[in-house]
This record gives sequence, structure tokens and C-alpha cells, in this order.
Amino acid sequence: MSTTASNPTQPGANAHANQFALLAQRRFAPFFWTQFAGAANDNLFKFAFTVMVTYQLQLSWLPPAQAGLVIGALFILPFLLFSATAGQLTDKFEKVAIIRFVKNLEIAIMVLAAWGFWAAQVPVLLGCVFLMGLHSTLFGPVKFAYLPQVLDARELTGGNGMIEMGTFVAILLGQVAGGLLVALPGIGPTVVALACVLLALAGRATAQAIPLTVPTDPGLAINWNPVSETWRNLRLAHGNRVVFRSLLGISWMWFFGAVFLSNFPAFAKDVLHGNEQVASLLLVVFSVGIGIGSLLCEVLSRRQVEIGLVPLGAIGMSVFAIDLYFASRALPAAPVMGLATFLAQSAHWRLMADLALLSLFAGLYSVPMYALIQLRSQPTHRARIIAANNILNALFMIGSSLIAGALLAAGLSIPQIFLITGIANALVAFYIFLLVPEYLLRFVAWVASRLVYRYKVRGDEHIPTDGPAVLVCNHVSFVDAVLLMAASPRPIRFIMDHRIFKVPVLGWLFRLAKAIPIAAQKDDPQAYEKAFAEAVAVLREGDLLGIFPEGAITRDGQLQPFKGGVMKILEMARAQGVQAPVVPMALTQLWGSFFSRIEVREGQNVAMVRPFRRGFFSRVGLNIGAAMPQAEQAPQAMQQRVALLAQTS
Repeated sequence: MSTTASNPTQPGANAHANQFALLAQRRFAPFFWTQFAGAANDNLFKFAFTVMVTYQLQLSWLPPAQAGLVIGALFILPFLLFSATAGQLTDKFEKVAIIRFVKNLEIAIMVLAAWGFWAAQVPVLLGCVFLMGLHSTLFGPVKFAYLPQVLDARELTGGNGMIEMGTFVAILLGQVAGGLLVALPGIGPTVVALACVLLALAGRATAQAIPLTVPTDPGLAINWNPVSETWRNLRLAHGNRVVFRSLLGISWMWFFGAVFLSNFPAFAKDVLHGNEQVASLLLVVFSVGIGIGSLLCEVLSRRQVEIGLVPLGAIGMSVFAIDLYFASRALPAAPVMGLATFLAQSAHWRLMADLALLSLFAGLYSVPMYALIQLRSQPTHRARIIAANNILNALFMIGSSLIAGALLAAGLSIPQIFLITGIANALVAFYIFLLVPEYLLRFVAWVASRLVYRYKVRGDEHIPTDGPAVLVCNHVSFVDAVLLMAASPRPIRFIMDHRIFKVPVLGWLFRLAKAIPIAAQKDDPQAYEKAFAEAVAVLREGDLLGIFPEGAITRDGQLQPFKGGVMKILEMARAQGVQAPVVPMALTQLWGSFFSRIEVREGQNVAMVRPFRRGFFSRVGLNIGAAMPQAEQAPQAMQQRVALLAQTS
């Protein structure tokens, strides 16, 4: 983890109670407010300009019906043209210097736009839309590459949640302010011009307070050809399967969101029979939902990058998008309603709830994906990966507009488009989770640790955030591996008795997790040696290896002697130049639960009978100790450490 130039301490040293405490820290707060001011200014400017062209000016060459589309297209065009270059610049140069340059550029653009508003020069303002798109294109890679450089892995979810929440609140406030200010009689455009310049100055002032960082790839040679560099960035992202699939997942979320956001005005007018205030209410509800969902991510993830929330988010997005169709399809024709009349009708509250929950789950879906990309991307290439994400986002949003327009032209209603989008979301999500089973595995682990048990983890900071490590744990039940997965911010490859793969559901789950089956040497020597070779390969690739050294699930709740297989793996790894720390951990209070062997039936200890014998949400825990130095890495010493951890309540 890189440190800032002005603060030599590691980011993790700045402990905080929750994500809101980041707003009191210099490494985060100035950056947050710089992003907030920029997002607010973008949207104040664009929305005020759109309203002015639509309601106040009569232009034969730019009809009101086309104004929003033209402005939106001009803003998004720089993302396609210059994202690849922006990613290179961010990887090569110091990020705060780029932020300050971009904010200087924003001031210049807003001064030009101020003259455009004052003189009603629409061509100048259209040029400023393109330039503000360029401003956002340059800032995009910095925004997501800066955070992992100043926040540690356990702060990324909370930091991204705060940025996502702040961005949508800024979008909302900017659009509301733009609409209100430009409508002021006689002075509207002038006030908008002043507000845009002041916001640009405020963003530059906060950018000055951001602490300097260290360039991640100062020797990078810039390729100024946007076409070849865009293709190179996409190939670079494709090299990491989990990251690339996550990029596609985020881009799909923007596709999904664009369908709703672009159709709010027509949906409010033609389906809900509401006026402009009702359309604004839809935007408010959507933005607040995204903000709440983004903030909930840290609460639901125990301050780690919890991609198990992504399937939960996808499920909620589909469920409430589909219910929005059923809630809106049968609304009777009515005169155009104002906000008070609209809210007075109970049928509309279901619509608002669907929209709020849909967007809340979209926040749960997107924030862990952004954090995962930041965590798993190579630091020297991180900004270029984000640039590839911005390119894909732009393409998906353009595709969203084209497809929604085609469906409307084919005679489908807006509620029907929402229904199709909700069903398509379920299919796309299912496909992504099959391609990257880690999402599904983390979801199962998240459900087990939150809904099946009351699960408390102590010492999770001892799990390394990068590099190889061997995790040794007592073996209490059939779901031990699932609970360990829930506690780790990184995937774990487990060595497991080959017989567990025959257990229904659990066997499928562990095969999906690429667990390594092992058999006794006397039973299957070939499988025995293959398991050790695979285990060493896991460490050689820099991943986590999970082992239950007792060799079998305990039948009496007591810790059994550790076998020597773990030492064979460590010695084989060292012979190949791989030094892997051993992290001891102990599951507690799990003995006696549904998945442990406790019931005696005809002299046999069996598991998975009487599912509620300990009631609902029984307490279980996981205690994790500090890594053991190489001199102490012996089976008996590991057993003693695990036994000591098991006694800690």
C-alpha cells in the first residue's frame, strides 16, 4: 500500500469507527468535497442549459425535444475519445497534480460558459458541454485510482460508498439548483453563470488541500493514439478475469440505471399523469435510494470488500423493477397532478417504494464491484483499468438509449420497458455469476454468516491483504469453509476430504470454489500427491490456502491432533522459493449446531438433523491470530495456537 508524500504512516494506522469518520481525515475529506463540487457543477450547468434551450430560447436548428439528447451525447463523447489517454496520464503522473490541473481547466470552462449564458450563445455552451465532458473524462480515472492509494483494503468499501453517495447527492442538488436558478425571471442565466464559476472555484480550493501521492508508473510511455490505446486498455482489463467481468457488471448497472433515468420525465407525464415536480420527485427518490444503498455497504460488509452483496443487489434490482411494472401498468387516466395531489394517492406510494428499493439495491450492487476492481487491479495499471471501465460505461449507456428508443418506437410502453429491463437484469446477473462464481460463493458465505448464524469475527486484520498465506483452522462442521470465506476479504482455496464433495449442495458449492480434494495416501496415492501439488501452486500464485489439519470433522467437539500434511506443503513451497506465513484461526460455539456431528444415531455421530435444535441465529465466532514465524511452524505449535484461540470468548 502506497503512502502519501505528506504522511508517512500507513493508511490503516488512521483507525476510524465508520465511513463517516473519513470526512474528518485530510487524506479523504478534501478529495470527497472536490468530487462533490465537480459533480454538482456538471449537473447544474447541463440541466440549466437544457432548461434554457427547452423553455426560454426558440432555436430552429435545436428543437426542444432534441436538446437533452444532443447535450447528453456531447457530454459522453469525450469518454469514448479520451478515456484511454486519461488513464495513462493518471498512472504516469502524480494524481493530485492531475486533479488540480483538471480543476483549473474547470474554472476556465465555466468562465467561458458564464459568458455563453450571459450572451445566450448556444454554440458556445454546446462547446462547454463537450469540454465539461472532457473534464469529467480526465477526472474519472483519478477518482477511483486515488482511493486505493490512500485507503487500506478494509476502508475501500466505506470510502467508495461515501463517494458514490456524495456523487448522487451532488447530481441531485446540481439538477435541482440548475432548474430553479435558470427559471429566475430576468436574471436566471446570469445567476447560473455565477453559480457555475463559484462551484468551480470551490472545487479548486478543496483540491489544494488534498495530500500528494506517489506516481504508480512514472516510466510509462504515453500512447497518444486513442483508438489503439483504447483497445490496449480493454485487453489489459481482460487479462484479469474477475476484474474484467466486474467492469462488465458495473457497465450493465449504468445501462440499467440509464433506462430509468432517461425515461423519468415521460414516465411521470404519460404514465403517472404528474407534472414536472413529480418527475423531479422520481429523481430525488432514485438518488436518495442509491445514496442509502451505497452507505449500507460498509455496514453489511464488516468493513471489507464484500462482493457477496452483488448478487443480493442484483436480486433486489430485478424484483423491484418488475414490481414497478405491475404497480404502474393499471393506473387510471387522470388530469395532470401536482406533487401534493400525487402524494395523496396511496397507489403512488408503492411506486415510490419500488423505485427507492430498486435504487438502494443498485447501490449495494455497484459499490463492492468498484472496490473489488480497485483492490484486484495492478497498482501500476489501475487508472488504465478504470479508463477501460469508463469506455465500457459510455458504450453501455449509449446502447441503453438506442435499445430503449427502439422499444418505444416498436410500440412498447415505458412500464413494459421497465419489466424487460428487470428480467434482462436477472439473466445478465445470472450469466455473470456463472462466469465468476466468486460472487455467488461470497453471497452464500454472506447469507450463512448473517442470516443462518450470528457470526462474530475477531482479528480479521491478521489475514494478509495480498501475497500467499496458509490459514489453519479447527474442523467443527460441514460449513467451516463457508464461514472462513465470509471472514476473508480474499478468495480462499481449501484442501478438503474428497468425501465431502459427495454431500448434496455442499459438494457442488466446494467444487465451485475450486476446493482441492484429497484422499488418504493408502487409498489413492495419485490423488494424494496431486492435492499437494495443487496446494503449492496456490501459494506460488500468491493466493490464500485454507487447511483443516485435523484431517476430519471432530466427533466430540474437542480439538484433534494436527497431521503433518501442512508441513509437507510449506516445505514443498519453500523448495520453490515461496515463503508463506501461517495464520492460525479457531471457530468457536459451532459445535452442537445443525452442521456439526453431534447427534448419536445407532452408535454414529451424524450431522444435519433437527435444523433448529439451537434455535434461530445461534451465535458462532471465528478468532484469528497473528501469523506464526517460520521458526514456530510445526504441527504441535499450530495446534496449541488454535487451541488457545478456541478458548477465547
